Amino acid sequence: MGDQPIRFTDGAGYDRYMGVWSRLAGEEFLDWLAPPPGLRWLDVGCGNGAFTELIARRCAPRELHGIDPSEAQLAFARRQPLLAAAQLRTGDAMDLPYAADAFDAAVMPLVIFFVPEPARGVAEMARVVAPGGWVAAYAWDMEGGGFPYQSLRDGLDAIGVSTPLPPSPEASRPEALRELWTAAGLTDIETLTISVEHSFADFEGFWAILQAAPSAGQALATMGEAERTSFQKLLRARLEPPGGGAITLQGRANAIRGRVPSRSSPAGGGPGGG
Repeated sequence: MGDQPIRFTDGAGYDRYMGVWSRLAGEEFLDWLAPPPGLRWLDVGCGNGAFTELIARRCAPRELHGIDPSEAQLAFARRQPLLAAAQLRTGDAMDLPYAADAFDAAVMPLVIFFVPEPARGVAEMARVVAPGGWVAAYAWDMEGGGFPYQSLRDGLDAIGVSTPLPPSPEASRPEALRELWTAAGLTDIETLTISVEHSFADFEGFWAILQAAPSAGQALATMGEAERTSFQKLLRARLEPPGGGAITLQGRANAIRGRVPSRSSPAGGGPGGG
């Protein structure tokens, strides 16, 4: 593991790097949740707003809030037309600045492995969601090889270049997610595996976006020109099909949802309908 923490300081660059993957997985995630319109939503770790925009476009939210520690990412999100009415603020997933029962649904998209104490993050989501509402998340299966850019990480490892990992990669495993949701007192817990695929037109297009990668991009930036050129050739040999052409990558995410129980009786109905 690299010694430096992963930094998220470029909302536009991160969108080029991860936005398409977030939206692909996010569409399947929302298909699975199938929420009714008119809910009060909280997107925890909303970043540059890629998933928050999906909520705005697909879910007809009554309220839409997002919170993230990176002001640079939020600045990008605030410029998106679909998020003009969203309330986006800086904050900590482990200490949410909202009252209890303030939302009908709280989601943590591609974030839980970045939370230093995932149990606190899940407990906070459960606290701010009203009885009968949903607490849900999806995360790349970091330890199971589900990260879409795992081939990039493997290539860097092959030349002895370490890249930082998020602080809690183990939290993305299905059994770990279920334990976290159970410990938070959530009920009706269900899990789902989400598999997605994306193709880049050619290796040059793929290579161009890597410079903005929050983890591997930091490693590439520390290389000298000769070292970077050598690594580029290695990665091309690993990924490019014979004769050139599209670079196709796959990602796999684990998703989970659970309901905040009623204070007096087991919850029933759909999200927010307890």
